[in-house]
Amino acid sequence: MVAFAALLAACAGTPGSDRDELLGGPNASGTDPGAPRSSAQNHTYSEGEIAEAVEDWLGVSAETAGSIVERIFSDLGRPNGYIYGGEAAGAIGVGLRYGQGTLITKAGEQREVYWQGPSVGWDAGGNASKSFTLVYNLPDPDNIYRRFPGVEGTAYFIGGVGVNYQRAENVTLAPMRAGVGLRAGANIGYLAYSRNRRLLPF
Repeated sequence: MVAFAALLAACAGTPGSDRDELLGGPNASGTDPGAPRSSAQNHTYSEGEIAEAVEDWLGVSAETAGSIVERIFSDLGRPNGYIYGGEAAGAIGVGLRYGQGTLITKAGEQREVYWQGPSVGWDAGGNASKSFTLVYNLPDPDNIYRRFPGVEGTAYFIGGVGVNYQRAENVTLAPMRAGVGLRAGANIGYLAYSRNRRLLPF
């Protein structure tokens, strides 16, 4: 458990300027502020906004960020929030995953979020990674605090970034993780999102 905490702290710690920049939401410089937008668009993020934020936070190329965001938008559409943070995971047959981050909604609301859960792994050892999760159909930020099972058959990799979908009732999450090897594809369990850190992943 100490090893997990150390890995997570190393990954989640970010320079103050980078964190402050992300707290304000993704850069929207690629949009035309004078263009008319529907009510739905006013409350959701555009593909360009998210691609730029993913590129900055995960440290991937613009091409990789664009490709993976395009795929998610094709499947799920425009998100109304996102969670950026870091996590630590380890596996010896059965794996565990712990993470922490910040939920930002298009409406400007913010929540601190922790997550933990079991997963099935094909390897042994541990790793830490940055994560960026798109959030869909979340009417109230407090509704994030629940258990989200993985959606079977949705795990895939693009340019070294792993993605899998999670769903609870009408809320869908699309976590992206950079440099996690096979572990994202093996995560067929669930993640429980909470207000406080929990040692027990169940």
